[in-house]
This record gives sequence, C-alpha cells and structure tokens, in this order.
Amino acid sequence: MTAKRVVFTGGTGKAGRHVLPHLQGKGYDLLNVDLKPFDHKGIGTLIADLTDSGQAFNALTTHFGFGGFNAGKPPSPPDAVVHFAAIPRVLIEPDNETFRVNTIATYNVIEAAAKLGVRKIIIASSETTYGVCFAEGDKNFHSFPLEEDYDIDPMDSYGLSKVVNEKCARAFAMRYVIDIYALRIGNVIEPHEYDMFPGFLANLPSRKRNAWAYIDARDLGEIVHLAIQKDGLGFQVFNAVNDTITATIPTREVLKRYCPGVPVTRELGEFEAPLSNRKAREVLGFKESHNWRKYVTVE
Repeated sequence: MTAKRVVFTGGTGKAGRHVLPHLQGKGYDLLNVDLKPFDHKGIGTLIADLTDSGQAFNALTTHFGFGGFNAGKPPSPPDAVVHFAAIPRVLIEPDNETFRVNTIATYNVIEAAAKLGVRKIIIASSETTYGVCFAEGDKNFHSFPLEEDYDIDPMDSYGLSKVVNEKCARAFAMRYVIDIYALRIGNVIEPHEYDMFPGFLANLPSRKRNAWAYIDARDLGEIVHLAIQKDGLGFQVFNAVNDTITATIPTREVLKRYCPGVPVTRELGEFEAPLSNRKAREVLGFKESHNWRKYVTVE
C-alpha cells in the first residue's frame, strides 16, 4: 500500500516537532512547511510564508524531496493537509498581526487544499476559544464540562483568530463536501516539561485559564493520526486534550472550590478533565498513552 502523502504546516513548532515524528512512525510520507527548518531524518522542510496565497498553493503542489523527480511527472496534491502553522499565542506579535497571520494563512491553506481536490484537512484550533485563557481579569466559564458545542467567546486576538478559522473551515467543508476537522488543542506539554506539574498541583488556581487540562505532544500526534484516518464526518471540532485533570483531588471538588456557581451539565468522571476529550475518545477512538501521573510523583 502506498503511504499517504501529508503536507504538515508548522511542524517546526512546539507541537509539530513531536507530532511529525509520530506520524512518520505511522508510515506517512511527510512534508513540513514552515518559516524555519526542521532537522529530522526523512522529513523535508519547505520554507514558505503561508499568508501569501501563491506560496500556500505552491506548497501543496511540490515534491516532498529530490526523489520525487524520479517519477517523471509533476507531483499530485497530497492526500491530506494538516495545518498547525500560526503565531502560537498573544504577546509575541502585535494583536492585529496575530489575527492577520493566523486567519489569512489558514484561509489560504484551506482554499488551496480544497481547490486542489484534497479531501481531508485538519487545522489547529485552540483551548483559547473557550474564552478564559487570555481573558482580561478572572472570567468564569459558562458551564462544565467544556465540550465542542460550548458557546465559545474569546476576547483576545489569538482566540478570536481561531474562532474565525473554525468558521472558515466549516464554510469550505460545506462548499466542497470534504472533511475538515478542527482540533481545539489544550496546553501542550512536551516530554521534558513534566517537571512543571508539581507547581501546577501546588497552585490549582493558576491552571483555571487552561481549564486544568493539557495535551501531551505525543498524544496530540495520535489524535492527528486518528483524524487523518477517520473519513466522512464533514466539518467537525474535537477537543485535543488528555483524559484527566491536573489535580490530585476529584474534578467536582476542584470546580466547587475555584468555579463556585458555574453549572455542571453532566456527570463527570472522578478525575475527568473539565475540558473534556469525550468526543475524541468516542468518535476517533483516541486512547491516551501519556497520563501525567506516569511522570509525576504524587505525595
């Protein structure tokens, strides 16, 4: 069986540099598209500014490496496109630039892929769409758990750009009758970052902005793999987080202490993350491999 060809944008970033090797291990033929190179054997990087529609189009119609020239014909469009490239949060670029880059690049990539006939597109959305992460002051969530039908209402430029990107994805999925899945990615934790968790556990209010959730970068790779493999869902949103709350006390107790009065709309598992991955587990078949308790000693 020929390996699926996947163009992955933003693979040099914090999440992408773990997701790409995971996908490589699943047998995909990969091309990274980024503003910076990614030094990983077997994965080439094309340097491109995706806010330029011509560069976005060309990035999806290029050989993945020199071996492509041996086929004797120009490259076909990829089987799937995974779009992670973005300014990754507020306070890196001015707000208007964050919004411009994140929305225009996403529009360009989705448009190019759809018009080239790509049937599967996955985009990185964010936990920030739930409106608390980069809120001014101590904003409360509307209800728990945070699931994909939540009334997302960010006030910051980054979260707002992700809401716009989800709407863009939905429009193209309807117009071209293709699959576009938006992953609302939680706080990304790399393997070397579990030494931060004792601080998280000692200061639970500090984790409210992330809804006491996280995603191990390697488990994020598995969610992307499962999303590539799952066909026929049209436009969908999935929370991309791990299973459990970053706390040593039950979820209900955390919410009672730090979000008093916020409605809880369904029964929560004892340690279920308030930003719930139930849909990813039930629809995509996601099973986490990197629960934080494997790496953190709990006294």
